Amino acid sequence: MNSIDLIFKIAGVGILVAVLNSILKTAGKEEQAHLVTLAGLAIVFIWVVQVLANLFDQVKSVFKLF
Repeated sequence: MNSIDLIFKIAGVGILVAVLNSILKTAGKEEQAHLVTLAGLAIVFIWVVQVLANLFDQVKSVFKLF
């Protein structure tokens, strides 16, 4: 995955979550707005963890660790 693609994906999720959060809060559904925010955060967190795992694998291969 290209790093620029990841940045655009994170920005897209952020914009989508912000819009949905705003819509749900104006409709009076604040619990669902919090769940949408948590879901967006979880998605981005999974993507970042995958990128970090790939980075650590590359570092291990470069330095011949394990």
